Amino acid sequence: METTYILWAIAAIFVLTGVVGLALPAMPGAPLLFCGLVIAAWSEDFEYVGLGSIIVLALLALLTYIVDLLAGALGAKKFGASKQAIVGAALGALLGIFVGPLGIIFGPFVGAVSGELLLHKELRRAGWAGIGATIGFLLGAVAKLAIAFSMIGLFAWLRFG
Repeated sequence: METTYILWAIAAIFVLTGVVGLALPAMPGAPLLFCGLVIAAWSEDFEYVGLGSIIVLALLALLTYIVDLLAGALGAKKFGASKQAIVGAALGALLGIFVGPLGIIFGPFVGAVSGELLLHKELRRAGWAGIGATIGFLLGAVAKLAIAFSMIGLFAWLRFG
């Protein structure tokens, strides 16, 4: 019984850290959240949350990465960016991960601006592409948090519903 409480406490720490990690760059939010939910299920021998549910939770966690990579590129596209700017925004988001929090925030902007400047050499147009990529990144962060709360809600419904 005491072990169950300890595992639930560890699970709660992982889940909370995971949610924060999805909102703040440079933290592996989705894996931490997923691990926390698996630990919580494991603490009760997967009695309430079984393998099928764990697979669904894993797919939702993977979806956060897809949203993260595509959000900046789609935002740039909505602001009329060229294909080069869209690719630049996606590359900027990916490379920004290695630079840290500022890189993750500004990576899509710099990538979109660079891609647009390579093609059109027009600063105003490149700036709009960068703004679109940044807005896309921010909307992606909101989408990732929505996925995270869906994961938590699904787990809670399965466990307590």
